[in-house]
Amino acid sequence: MVAPLLEVRDLTIQFARTGGQECAPHTAVRGLNFSIHAGEVLGLVGESGSGKSVTSLAIMGLLAPAARITGDITFQSGDGPLALTRLSSDQLRLLRGSRMAMIFQEPMTALNPVMRVGDQIAEAVLAHHRVSKAEARNRAVEGMRDVAIAEPERRARSYPHQLSGGMRQRVMIAMAIVNRPQLLIADEPTTALDVTIQEQILDLLNELRQKFSLAMLFISHDLAVVSLVADRVAVMYAGNLVELAPKAEIFTAPAHPYTQGLLRAIPTLGTDRKQPLATIEGTVPSMAALPPGCPFEPRCPHRIPACAATVPPLVEIRAGHWARCPVMNGAD
Repeated sequence: MVAPLLEVRDLTIQFARTGGQECAPHTAVRGLNFSIHAGEVLGLVGESGSGKSVTSLAIMGLLAPAARITGDITFQSGDGPLALTRLSSDQLRLLRGSRMAMIFQEPMTALNPVMRVGDQIAEAVLAHHRVSKAEARNRAVEGMRDVAIAEPERRARSYPHQLSGGMRQRVMIAMAIVNRPQLLIADEPTTALDVTIQEQILDLLNELRQKFSLAMLFISHDLAVVSLVADRVAVMYAGNLVELAPKAEIFTAPAHPYTQGLLRAIPTLGTDRKQPLATIEGTVPSMAALPPGCPFEPRCPHRIPACAATVPPLVEIRAGHWARCPVMNGAD
């Protein structure tokens, strides 16, 4: 069996809390497990604060030194498996932008406002290849052409503020794929865009995935968006993975009450406009004061006393379909 390109095992991420040494650390991600194979897209879904972006930053080695990471993140490079959490800063720097790349949430803050966008893409080339500046600029223009930016030679001389939001996002994607990485992490790449531009960006990511055989971790709070790009879907809640399954099963046979609640809240053409949209009662618990049991238990309509005692294990209820709910799993 072919080893996954990226494998995350029992990943826990904690941050020190202010208030002295006696304060327990803030746990942002708890015991996370998933894998991504070459050419596959895994959608990582959850509300704001569920731990999605923190997970992506841990994979890229971009968390602050104060973060405490336990567990294993293994990446299959051309030289064999690499334990990312054990690499030095210099070793990670060689991987970032070449083997692994990331599209950040907001391009206007991720791009340097005083550098031309073509120079910023060329800088990514120069960081990983011994080429002339002229060659790096040529590759930058070609990268802009790959992401369907019209007149790339002219647009390469523009500053970020001179481009539309959709075009800035395309520049970010060009910067990420210009060195032909194996793994692309897309962190909420369509959140700040209108619906029409969102669809164009999603179509572009699908085209690039096929053209360059990219594996992708696609992070979003929107299940409807994830359904357009992902092969499998992982659902997170309050730092915990609560469900992981092929896309078709997530949307037709969700096994966790949180996933079910998210799907009920998505409006469809058949939704009765005279009725309010379905909601999940209650609020997400504070990450600084998580309950001892299932973090979704206070909001769950199916909860039983055991749910409040301990965090349920992640159980494979069908081939490739995992869920963290003893009530729904027992009823399946």
